[in-house]
Amino acid sequence: MTLKQSARDTHPRLLAINNYFYRRGGAESIFFEHMQLFQEIGWDVVPFAMQHPENRASPWSEYFVSEIEYGRKSSPLTKIVQAGKIIYSFEAQRKIEALIERAPPDIAHAHNVYHHISPSIFPTLKKAGIPTVMTVHDLKLACPAYKMLVDGHICEECRGGRIYNVVRHRCIKQSTALSGLVLLETMVHRGLGLYRHKVDKFVVPSRFYREKLIEWGWPPEQLVYISNFVDTQGFSTDWEESDYFVYAGRLAPEKGIATLIRAAALSKQRLVIAGTGPEEKALRALAEELGADVAFAGHVSGERLARLIGEAKALVLPSEWYENAPVSILEAYALGRPVIGADIGGIPEMIIKGETGMTAVSGDAEDLARVISIMADLPPAARARMGSNGRDWIAREFSSDAYRDRMVDLYAALGASQ
Repeated sequence: MTLKQSARDTHPRLLAINNYFYRRGGAESIFFEHMQLFQEIGWDVVPFAMQHPENRASPWSEYFVSEIEYGRKSSPLTKIVQAGKIIYSFEAQRKIEALIERAPPDIAHAHNVYHHISPSIFPTLKKAGIPTVMTVHDLKLACPAYKMLVDGHICEECRGGRIYNVVRHRCIKQSTALSGLVLLETMVHRGLGLYRHKVDKFVVPSRFYREKLIEWGWPPEQLVYISNFVDTQGFSTDWEESDYFVYAGRLAPEKGIATLIRAAALSKQRLVIAGTGPEEKALRALAEELGADVAFAGHVSGERLARLIGEAKALVLPSEWYENAPVSILEAYALGRPVIGADIGGIPEMIIKGETGMTAVSGDAEDLARVISIMADLPPAARARMGSNGRDWIAREFSSDAYRDRMVDLYAALGASQ
């Protein structure tokens, strides 16, 4: 019996793995929604994560690994123990072994595991004969620092195994010690083949990331493109367009927000920035210096965020790093709004130029200003039509049903091969 058949007959079990068991970011949103989609079709879903004060309640939390939270003060001994767990967690091995003995899964699906749970769990799953899938949320499989970014610029110097560059450039928080730890982590993980030889398939949400990993030596047959998703029915399109463009996300250097503020000043368009992060003070100063019409809305979520995007002329993603497959683009379409995105990473494949939005040269304020001006000069009905096209597109290609069907097919293929 295949997994696809058993889904109809006997309630197969999914072991869902992620560092955090609360909605911390985009990876966690996909993680929780993935679990819910399979619960809705009758699967038994068992989570495995890290203990944390903000975690959701779970009857399986006794099997979660001990908390590692880097922002908190701790003793030198605790830091040494945590460093060891980052590289290889024997605790995670023991706990997942106990969990799969208690609740044997048909399939294991991991999301983010590095630096907390660690990939030490993969040999245990392999030994138990459990097919294992991992979603690639960033570029950790290629880049030790996971972003391919140094000093605000794209960097691919570690390609071909030259991972010592992570220390040379002090890629981790500009710290030689932390960068050295990540170098050691990468050497151990690669030496033991914890990802390459212990994970059966990697789900890659963007075609760009799949091609980039292949460029860096990953076998194409191990990488399966399955896009991220949203359920359009959960989003209203009943908005009255206002007079601003919007950015929503973390205020970090790689997000290109300084370029966006310069573009807003050049195009003389009103901009609302929703989010917080380390660059906020500098960005506020830049907006004031340029006399740009920029409002900082702070952290916004839920209905307020939906309204903020839904009433905008367009959502703007001015990224200056290799974005994967931003769910924010899908959510903007679901709200009936067009998108302006930088032509970098996986962003361009999520925009049909002239039909659902527009693209601009990444890091180029003048080109972004040009594109923003073109979008602003369109009649409101034309922008609404773009947003509607985007919503129709994702309802077909980026829906929760399409995601679940593709994932069930993948699980079935792995189950049939056992």
